[in-house]
Amino acid sequence: MTSSTSPTAHDGTDERPLGEAPALDPTGFPEPTLIPVNGVELEVFEAGRHNAGRPVVLCHGWPELAYSWRHQVPALVAAGYHVIVPNQRGYGNSSRPAEVSDYDIEHLTGDLVALLDHYGYDDATFVGHDWGAMVVWGLTLLHPHRVDKVINLSLPYQARGEVPWIELMESVLGGDFYFVHFNRQPGVADAVLDESTYRFLRNLYRKNEAPAAPAPGMALINLARAETPCGEAVMSDEELAVFVAAFESSGFTSSINWYRNLDRNWHLLADADPIIRQPTLMIYGDRDTIAKSENLTEFVPNVDVVTLDCGHWIQQERPAETNHAIFTWLDRHA
Repeated sequence: MTSSTSPTAHDGTDERPLGEAPALDPTGFPEPTLIPVNGVELEVFEAGRHNAGRPVVLCHGWPELAYSWRHQVPALVAAGYHVIVPNQRGYGNSSRPAEVSDYDIEHLTGDLVALLDHYGYDDATFVGHDWGAMVVWGLTLLHPHRVDKVINLSLPYQARGEVPWIELMESVLGGDFYFVHFNRQPGVADAVLDESTYRFLRNLYRKNEAPAAPAPGMALINLARAETPCGEAVMSDEELAVFVAAFESSGFTSSINWYRNLDRNWHLLADADPIIRQPTLMIYGDRDTIAKSENLTEFVPNVDVVTLDCGHWIQQERPAETNHAIFTWLDRHA
């Protein structure tokens, strides 16, 4: 487990203004509950219990939190859904197991299955962004009967292919590509991000950035060391402070361990039926650096695709448009 830094500490490596750690919830986000599931505890934010029977589970990406869905939760509740939003294992105040293999796709999807069991649901609509989308795709492959509908943002279905994913990325993109770097040089990037949490997250959560040629080195380490952010901020200072406080407390290693299981996941999914048969909505950002799928319907035949005018942080950059796309699609598939 990585060492943590007090949210109010300031050692000169990170230029966030001094001040008290922010309250988790500047905008009415639900209060959390720690729920024991699958051998760990998950910090879960729940809203709309009076809408029991219409569950929607929201799964965040990296390096994010349940709080990244703050614009969707009240809208989903108002639309009649029981909304369940975990900080997944490795994030926030959820458990952070020490073993890297405890973050593989079987454990991550097992947490969500156990969360359904806790609330007494056979299945639910699952919504994922970024790594959360990867987990939702994996959940639907490994536990298809627990998934009613799929809504994924940014990351399309990743076909398994003939070569493990990290091995393939290394051969094509090289050792400095961050997926590869996380695996081949464990702990190096973690330490840099831990030292400069505020600067890294401030520089990462941006939009409308001008295109630029990639600089030499590992991009996320470069980002954590950059003095000046590019583009425009995705969120307010108060909202950013929620993410900064959480990662200053937890460190980054536990969440990066998700990446360190990518080849293990490739092996674990070997016997899974690769076809997603549930009704699915795929939401892209047209300026996202994650590529759109060229053969999505081959693996997800019942998919509808929406593209929004934004970058990677789709539901935070375009909350109203994201909500509209989700509700329009859910109404059509009610």
